[in-house]
Parts: sequence; C-alpha cells; structure tokens
Amino acid sequence: MAFTVVICGRPNVGKSTLFNRLVGRRTAIVDPTPGVTRDWREGGARLGPLRFRVIDTAGLEEADPGSLEARMTAQTAAALEQGDLALLLVDGRVGLTPADRHFADWLRRQDCPVLVAVNKCESVEAQAGAHEAHALGLGDLVAISAQHGEGMGDLYDALAERMPEANPAADTPSKGEGGAPDKIEVGPLRLAVIGRPNVGKSTLINRLVGEERVLTGPEVGITRDAVVLEWDWRGRAIRLIDTAGVRRRAKVTAALEKMSIASTFDAVRFAHVVVLLLDAEAPLERQDLTLAAMVADEGRAPVVAVNKWDRISAPETLLKALHARLLDVFPQARGVPVVPLSALTGKGVNKLMPAVFGADENWNRRVPTAALNRWLEEVTAHHPPPLVAGRRLKLRYITQVNIRPPSFALFASRPSKLPEAYRRYLVNGLREAFGLEGVPVRLMLRKGKNPYVKN
Repeated sequence: MAFTVVICGRPNVGKSTLFNRLVGRRTAIVDPTPGVTRDWREGGARLGPLRFRVIDTAGLEEADPGSLEARMTAQTAAALEQGDLALLLVDGRVGLTPADRHFADWLRRQDCPVLVAVNKCESVEAQAGAHEAHALGLGDLVAISAQHGEGMGDLYDALAERMPEANPAADTPSKGEGGAPDKIEVGPLRLAVIGRPNVGKSTLINRLVGEERVLTGPEVGITRDAVVLEWDWRGRAIRLIDTAGVRRRAKVTAALEKMSIASTFDAVRFAHVVVLLLDAEAPLERQDLTLAAMVADEGRAPVVAVNKWDRISAPETLLKALHARLLDVFPQARGVPVVPLSALTGKGVNKLMPAVFGADENWNRRVPTAALNRWLEEVTAHHPPPLVAGRRLKLRYITQVNIRPPSFALFASRPSKLPEAYRRYLVNGLREAFGLEGVPVRLMLRKGKNPYVKN
C-alpha cells in the first residue's frame, strides 16, 4: 500500500485546501464555515516526484461523548490507524491556540508519527507567528500556504525524509474524488448512493462495507461532501460514493448546502450505477421524482432501493404500488430494479449488489448490427411506420453507436416526420428484444442516404 499521510487539526485551518492542492484538483468542499469536513476522504497525491495517499479528516474538537463532534473525532482516530504520518496543521495567522495544544497532546498518544505544518504563511507576519508552533514540542515544522502553493518545496523535503526510499508512482492507486474523475476509465465500478436527507444513505454504506466508515446519526444533513470509498465485493472492485442528501431547491439557501448538492450532482454525472434510496414510510415524494429524472437524463444505470422496509405493515401492497409508479417515474428506463431493504438491520441488503451489477451489465450491453436489422425488419413488418402526407416512411438501417447507456442510430427517409409515439414503440421493442430493461435507451434518428445519388 502507498505511504499514507493523514491531514488533521482543529476546524478551519485549511485541511481541505491542502488536500485539494495535493491531489491536484478541487474535490473537497472548502468554505469558511468551521466543521465543513465531517467524514474522512482519501485521494492519490503527488508532490514533485513523490506519490502517496493522503487523507483529509474532520476538524478536531473537544466534545461530549456521543455528540456529532465526538463521532467526528472518532472518525479521525480511525483514519490515523491507516496512516504512516500525521500532518498536524495549525493556522499561522491566528497563532497557537489551546485547541492546538490539546490535540497535539492527543496525537502524541496515537500510534502515528507527527509532522507539524503551519498554514496560511503567505505573509511575513504569519511566518513570524509560525515560530510559536515550536512550543508544541513535536520537532521540526514547515511553513506553507495551501491556498497559494507556497512552501510546497519544504513540505516535499519533510515528507521525503519520512518516506521509504522507493516511491514509484505505480504504488499510488488512482483515486476519483466526489465521484468526479476526468474521464470514463476501465477499472472499479463507480456506484453512487443518492436520496433525500435522512433516508439512510450513510447507514447503507456502512452496512455494505461492514464498518462504521462514514458518520451516521439522527441529525439531518450529516454528510456534506461526496465521500469516496474503495471497496471490494466478491472480487469486484467498487468505488462507492456516499453523497449529501438533496432537498427541494426552494428550501436550499445556504451557500454550503448548495456546494454539497453540487457535489452530489457531480457524483451522479460520473457514476456508472446510481442507487436512489427511498424511505419506505414516505416513498416517491416530489424530491425523489426530481432525483430520478436527473439520473435518467444523465443516462446513468438506476437501481431503486427502499430503506426502512422492516417498518412496513403491508409490504406486498406497497411494492406493487411502487412498481406501478416507477413506470411513470422512469419512462426512459422501464423495468428499473427495486430492492426493499433495511440498512439498520441488514435485511435485504444482500440483494442490492446483484441488482447493481445486473444494471451495469445492461448499461454496457452491445448488440450486433445484424441482429438489430433483423429485429427492425420484423417490428416494421408487424407494425409499419405511419403514413405521412400519403407516403410511407422508410426505416432503412439501425446500428448501435455507443454504450453507457445503449445508444442507437436509426436511418430513415424522413426522420423529422417520425411520430414520437412510434419512436417510443421502437425503444420499448429494443429494450424487450435485447435485454435492456432498467437502463436508459437512446434512439437517434438520422437521414438515410440515397445510394444512387453521387456526392
């Protein structure tokens, strides 16, 4: 495993800014509000020739046991167990605070070496104040500015001293953050879990991976940023993305919540399969329909999971009603799988991943051109295109032009005249004939060329 650096410190000292600087792109939400980061997130970092794994953690705060802040500190402690080096960040503008001293003492008790970095040292005054950090008694320190990129050379020297001599780039796994990598890559299946606030997304993530990897609790909106987890399911690599709950747009006014929702939307855009998690006690509310439409419009492979199923007294009736309603909700992806489950007890969760991989298989399905044109001949013979101005439309040829989602080009004599109802008839026929249930199917109409007309 790659050398792992865990960034920690009190709230608002610039941990997420430094994380973004090291991974080379803006993946973690950065905001002046203290405590934006709550779950720890990881990424592949590079600093000059160094390649290593970096973990961004929640701000350390003294808190009562059982509180959200205490659970955040427990998450940081869990991240430190995976670390080879703790990078304690302090604010050079503010100087050393009692909280910095408290958590420096806390880090001494952890089984992880510590390096102190004084952030926000872009000014001469801040650099002068950085010398206060020597009072922590943790050895040498480096002065940096994560926002402006200053002091990265000193940080490089300090990290290089503490890393093994061999540091090949191949040892560092490629991490896509917030579900937003630059391009579609062959590798882990990217699976995003989305839904309204407090439907149990983080509880489901923890149940799937088998540990308390992300924060959960009765508080609304605990997850603020898309959290990416590298996971393995029966030998299959999964990039699992926990997202912030999305409320109705009219209720979203705070800038931080807007950034959280934007992170969720990015996760959907770059996912392969999206699990839309519903609350069985209030399924398919207006916001659920909005999220479902977004998944279909983005062309992702959807899976509907219905949480808190253990609380339902008439499950068969509700399941039948959900299937009927989903025919209207997902017109572009008829036959979307529905998985009733309880993330809290684990009942039904074992059926989710088979449904996910089934959706991914359909989403990647490719149909031979010969089979497509045999099918086109049969369906048009059974139900010919309608007459337009007394003339029959000619459907000449069909071919698949893309996957993810399956996309087809149909060449016709007058494509603009083909009625929408007949186009839907063809799409449904494609879905039924070639096993494309539950994923969006796109049919693009093209003008067929006359072979007897020379260019």
